[in-house]
Order: sequence, then structure tokens, then C-alpha cells
Amino acid sequence: MNNYRANSDFTVSEMLKSIGENDLDGLFSVIDKRAVMEKLDLPDAMSEMQVQKVIKSMAKENKTDYSYFIGAGAYKRFIPAAVAQISSRFEFNTAYTPYQPEISQGTLQVIYEFQSMMCDLTGMDVCNASVYDGATACAEAMLMASRISGKKKILISELLNPQYKEVIHTYAHSAEIKIEEIRAKDYKTDTDSVKSELLSGEYAGIIIENPNFYGTIEDIDKLSELAKSKNTLLIVCIEPISASVLKKPVEYSADIVVGDVQSLGNPVSFGGPYAGFITTLDKYKRQLPGRIVGRTVDEDGKQAFVLTLQAREQHIRREKATSNICSNQGLAVLNAVVYMALLGKKGILQAAYLSSKNAHNLAKGLNSKNYKVLNSDYFNEFVLEVSDSDKFIQTMKEKNILAGLKLSENKILVCTTEINSKEEIENYIKSA
Repeated sequence: MNNYRANSDFTVSEMLKSIGENDLDGLFSVIDKRAVMEKLDLPDAMSEMQVQKVIKSMAKENKTDYSYFIGAGAYKRFIPAAVAQISSRFEFNTAYTPYQPEISQGTLQVIYEFQSMMCDLTGMDVCNASVYDGATACAEAMLMASRISGKKKILISELLNPQYKEVIHTYAHSAEIKIEEIRAKDYKTDTDSVKSELLSGEYAGIIIENPNFYGTIEDIDKLSELAKSKNTLLIVCIEPISASVLKKPVEYSADIVVGDVQSLGNPVSFGGPYAGFITTLDKYKRQLPGRIVGRTVDEDGKQAFVLTLQAREQHIRREKATSNICSNQGLAVLNAVVYMALLGKKGILQAAYLSSKNAHNLAKGLNSKNYKVLNSDYFNEFVLEVSDSDKFIQTMKEKNILAGLKLSENKILVCTTEINSKEEIENYIKSA
């Protein structure tokens, strides 16, 4: 173990002597004795080889052969093995943040390509280097809308991801922004109910998710037209894969488009890490939080990448900063770039098509067994009515099927992606 000790006995002795202590216990003499453990109840030490055997035997107790039908913002998709191999190459490694372009060209190029790809996917003009996750992206977009308009009220769809709504409310509290929700009808945002609320013109923006949390494809065209008539910014939260087959946000005049790139080459991984993105129109680019990477040429005429816009408090006056906490998620963004480059437009389109096709095939089969799907116009997630959610989920789990996410006592949210085979879908229907 001496190879892993930071300090030798001699070094420890010298340090103690310099501060006037005789032993290490003296360092902790100020701590309440009730907080000090006399000894740790640990097993005897083992060799590295023995530890590996123990850990492997413990790992075998994990069940990993479930058919997976859970979504709700975290999607299990097929990730080519090449993604991890390419992402681990040394060219893309950098310490913390690429402030020094001369030693961070790999990382800067990845972020630049990410920005370009997300603009292509959404149809928007500019994208930032990423933020923490989709929830943060929504909240930061809300702050953008408030800064741009000077207004302190935001409308959000009742059907936005519940976790995203919590983060939005947390941000809004400190920023003194008032949040109001748009009502829902049959798992779709009731756009007709917005008219009276927007008449005052007091709202900085509207935040809506498409497809929404329950998988329904929203009718955003009417909402967009109404928002424009009242000088209200339209903020749309999307799932990137779905954007390859649904109408691009730019086509229904979105002002800011946000989302999470977890489904682009990043595994579910017990909830993270994820990465959010924010794309917007060129006229709003200086209100983007975080940073933007640009491409230029060096003094030798060679291509070079640099941090072009850095509107954070480290770089400019705090009161002028567009965000004081967000940072780009380097590895998650790298995985997303490699994933999109490997699949290409056709591959991403195929993944989206299969995800939706599987969902509709599963719903059709469940309907034939007298189960009721409660929403229509869904993409790859739908709300299923069952007699007892807990019992249904547990019974399916015993058959190696993770059937969905519990929404209430008799409703669950079911999701499919391209990883769900025909056999898995048939087994779900048979087992239900």
C-alpha cells in the first residue's frame, strides 16, 4: 500500500512538527468526541486479485437482461461500440475548460461540430457549447426570454417534463419571475386556452415541449402565431432524435430551442451525466448562456478553433453575465458528436422511425387485449391505462420486462426505441 500513500512517515512527522502536534490525533482534537468513530467495522484486507473476484461475483447478482420500455426523458438507445472507442482518444482530453486553445484544439473542434450539428438538427442559427442538462437549458432559456423582453412573466405547458418544471421554478424564484401554466386536455397542451392569458402582452415567453412528457406531438403552429402577435418568445423543448422526423422548430418560428442530448450516444447510466443544449436565432446570440466556440485561421493560415463568446462572470462584469453557473458538458457532448457523425442523417432518421413504429405496434397490440391508450398523435411514448399500476409493473418485471413509468394508481408511461425488437414487443403484449 505504500505505493498509494501520498506522504511517507518522515514527511508526516515533519509536517506535524511544523504545526506543533505530536501525532495525527492532535489534528482532530477540536472535533466533538461523539463524532469520532473509534474503529471501522471492516473486513480484513485482501489482495487486488481477491478484490476483483469478490466484485465480479457481486456484479453477477445484477439483472441486466430486462426488456426496456421506460423513457420519460431518459432513453435507452443503441450506441455503436465505436462511440466509446473514439471518445476515449487523447486528442479530445483537456483539463476542465478549454481556455487555452493552443492545447485544446481537439475539444474545441468537438464543441464547434456539436454546435453545427444541433443547428442543423433544429434549423436554428446558433447553438451554445452546452449546459448541464435539459432542465437547466429550459431554465436558462426562460432567463434569456426575460432579458430580451424585459418582462417578468413566463407561461409553461402543464405537460412539460415535471423535473424540468421544478428547475424552472427554482430559477424563477431567485430571478423574481412569475410562472403560470397552460392547461392540458387529453394529454395535449390546450392552445386555445392561451388566448386570454396572452392578451395582456405581459409574458416574456412560452415554454412547450414537443413531443411533450407524455409523448404527444403538440400543435405548435397555432401557439406560435399567437405568441408572435403578442411579442412573446416561443421556447420549444425537444428530444433530438424526434427532430429528424417531426417539423423542425424553425419551421414553426421558434425563437429558442432547448433539450437534452442524452439520447445521442449517451447511456442511461443511473441518471447521468447528461448535457443540455440551447439553440436560438442569430439576433439573440449574445444572450446565450455559457460559451460559443468559433472557427478561424492562425497566423500560418491553418484552421483553428477558439472560444468566441464567453458571457460568463469569469470573463465579463457579473451584472452583464448571461449565466453565472452553467458549464459545458464535455464528455457527453463528445459522445453526441461521435454518435451523430457515425449514424449520419439517415441513421438518426431510421432510429426515429423505428422508435415510433415500435410504439404504435405495441399500442395496437395492447388495444387488441382491451387495454386503453389514453393519448393520440404520440411519437414513441404513450399513456397506458391499467387496473393497478404497481401490480402491473411488478408482474411484468417478474417476466423480465420493465413495463414503464408509474404516473398514477392506474396509469403508466410506456416508451419504445429502436432497441426494442419485434420479439420483445410481442412478448410485452402476450405478458400484459
